[in-house]
Amino acid sequence: MGSASLSRLQGLFAVYKPPGLKWKHLRDTVELQLLKGLNAGKPPAPEQRVRFLLGPMEGSEEKELTLTATSVPSLTNHPLVCGPAFTHFKVGVGHRLDAQSSGVLGVRIPWGACQVLGVGRGCRLLTDMYNAHLTKDYTVRGLLGKATDDFCEDGRLVEKTTYDHVTREKLDRILAMIQGSHQKALVMYSNLDLKTQEAYEMAVRGLIRPMNKSPMLITGIRCLHFAPPEFLIEVQCMHETQKELRKLVHEIGLELKTTAVCSRVRRTRDGIFTLDSALLRTQWDLHSIQDAIQTAAPRVAAELEKSLSSGLDTKQLPTPG
Repeated sequence: MGSASLSRLQGLFAVYKPPGLKWKHLRDTVELQLLKGLNAGKPPAPEQRVRFLLGPMEGSEEKELTLTATSVPSLTNHPLVCGPAFTHFKVGVGHRLDAQSSGVLGVRIPWGACQVLGVGRGCRLLTDMYNAHLTKDYTVRGLLGKATDDFCEDGRLVEKTTYDHVTREKLDRILAMIQGSHQKALVMYSNLDLKTQEAYEMAVRGLIRPMNKSPMLITGIRCLHFAPPEFLIEVQCMHETQKELRKLVHEIGLELKTTAVCSRVRRTRDGIFTLDSALLRTQWDLHSIQDAIQTAAPRVAAELEKSLSSGLDTKQLPTPG
């Protein structure tokens, strides 16, 4: 397996993480599958070395021995002598998901991540994605009528309440209030003056991003399904954790004059990666990952160019005051 296969392992791809699986175990599994694929390839032809072998002299009746120069294969690099060619492969994970959550998980393979090669530009790609402050989509399922100590359905029960008064209209009104307050926070953390034409055009195109790290910011939230006691909401956000999303369900319950717990958190989009582009467990092999990286590369480059260039423009805009 030569450098051509390694060069196709430079970039980003996405996998689907099922609930109950820790991201570290997922990462280790992907690394192991890549090592298996790299080491399964046909090894290069062994180098030839000149050896002087002792043998009978041709044409001699007295059976005299002589040294003859002969080309023989060198076995110093044979897998049975030195072991597998690749023994370590570093895989980086982007925006992580906790064990209870499921969905799209971005993965990064840096150029030269194997120990036999040097570290290169692959590590910077994930940093650029982070600095772009791309949004992520989640579907979050809530259950009205009870509260737990960790906001999860299977947590320790703290309180039970009635929810007969809750309607779809009331829920939609609460979600609209949440989105409005977070939009104001987004403008504040972006250090933009919306009175300028550049900032207005960025707001229209949805390109406003925080300048630095910030609390969870919700750019969109809506109800997809309402059938008490269950409800399903879609959340578009950035800088979030899954625990904060579960707490959001709890806070929605309080605003509705009842209680609510979260029964499921599922990420459906991470930047440019969606469920359709995420590799399933049966696809965590060398060739599938190589194809996924090559397919995503143009979209990753285009998204980074758009987001990072707009971020540079933002720094030049005047700030309020």
